[in-house]
Amino acid sequence: MTKIRFAKPLLAAAIIAGALSAATALAMTFKFADQGDAVSMDPHSLNESLQLNITGNMYEPLVGRGKKLELVPLLATSWKQTSPTVWRFALRKDVKFHDGTPFTADDVIFSYERSKADGSDMKTKIASLKEIKKVDDNTVEMVTNEPFPTLPDTISTWYIMSKTWCEKNNSNTPVDVRKGKENAATLKANGTGPFMLKSREPGVRTVLVPYPGYWGGKMESNITEAIFTPIKNDATRVAALVSGDIDMMEPVPLQDIDRLKATPALNVLQGPELRTIFLGMDQSRDGLLFSDVKGKNPFKDKRVRQAFYQAIDETAIAKTIMRGAATPSGLMIAPGIRGFAKDLYPRLPYDAAAAKKLLADAGYPNGFEVGMNCPNDRYVNDAQICQAVASMLAKVNIKINMMAETKVTYFPKILSRNTSFYMLGWTPDSYDAQNAIYALMMSPGPSGQGLFNLGSYSNKRVDELGREIASELDDTKRNAMIHELFKIHEDEIGHIPLHQQALAWAMKKNVELVQLADNNNFLKWVVIKPAP
Repeated sequence: MTKIRFAKPLLAAAIIAGALSAATALAMTFKFADQGDAVSMDPHSLNESLQLNITGNMYEPLVGRGKKLELVPLLATSWKQTSPTVWRFALRKDVKFHDGTPFTADDVIFSYERSKADGSDMKTKIASLKEIKKVDDNTVEMVTNEPFPTLPDTISTWYIMSKTWCEKNNSNTPVDVRKGKENAATLKANGTGPFMLKSREPGVRTVLVPYPGYWGGKMESNITEAIFTPIKNDATRVAALVSGDIDMMEPVPLQDIDRLKATPALNVLQGPELRTIFLGMDQSRDGLLFSDVKGKNPFKDKRVRQAFYQAIDETAIAKTIMRGAATPSGLMIAPGIRGFAKDLYPRLPYDAAAAKKLLADAGYPNGFEVGMNCPNDRYVNDAQICQAVASMLAKVNIKINMMAETKVTYFPKILSRNTSFYMLGWTPDSYDAQNAIYALMMSPGPSGQGLFNLGSYSNKRVDELGREIASELDDTKRNAMIHELFKIHEDEIGHIPLHQQALAWAMKKNVELVQLADNNNFLKWVVIKPAP
């Protein structure tokens, strides 16, 4: 009898030990790195790809994207136009936020109002909306100012926050990252997504774990913990992957692609990206430039803008700096974006002599001096591109004072329009030209129009066409208007497009994931196979 009593605890202990051992064996930690960090955990605070990718694992939109960038239902199960200016969305039932509060129509309306606040960088996502009406707890109607056929595409990265949680945590509005402010939503997260935030150390690491109450049930991913680490230095990031300290990294430095491809334990994924890298110039104010032009703003003169354009040998940048992993572009959108105009895609020819003549004709035979803002931890080889541009402009007597800095300080500066000349990249996340037109080319105005038109380029006809394009239902007419707008912008040198770059990710061979052309890496699709 004594032996039997003694055996049961031993058996129970053995079962528990076995279960713990099995659980440990099944634990899959995914360590991944990028050259920069998300500025905030608030999905409404900054419209930037890396931040939206990180927060997009914890928060969800009504309508999202699938593995082929097709629209898929997420927090909305269906949507339809009930009239030219009304879209009805049926919301998914029995969805809970990470803190257990239910998701309802009130959260959609709250997120809409929150996205209109001064600290929000999401105004372009919801600018077409006049209001959102609650039909019932599981149904909303979005009323647009004009017919807006691409609304579902436009809100695919507009994430829904909990009204209850934000109110409880004094985070009813996003804080303005340009002013260095913080609130609870900056360091914490409470979404409906498949992963939830475990810990956040800005600039050091962000840890996510699966949300056990996820409405989607069992995920394709087998990750039990995801650790994101920003590693700015290219060589350090590559070394971390090669040594096994991390499982995946992006971007791969172009000079290391072939070496990593030849490493037996690693895979390199390359593919086209929909992002366009471009240069912007302040065209609105005098006095921002240096004193050698007596407070004038040379960028107001089209001849100066064209001189800058033609002084830049983009073919050399694509070949040398980008090592062939970029396609020179004369357009602000890439092939694959709805409304792409193939005949406008070729760039103006590189011609330093013509650039010098244009500068002389504009009254600057000896050139001038100007500052250039450039990120050094956002895109592959971004600082090197800026350095190459500065070197090329020097040949036409333009002295560039380059200010390369981390995006933590870069974005607050350029988004406050404290810049004369800058580099930026843009992926229309609606995969439609209207997105880039509204955010980058239309005159800065209310409701997010021209929010990222940081040089304040302005043309009355462009603004008229932009409004018409947004509401036109006939594709033939719409494409003709898009073409006219791009031709005006191109002729005026509203911006200087450079290229579309190629994606390059590297990972251990036991990691399976989905590389999307918008550079998003969703953890819900990451699978780690047992190491051989």
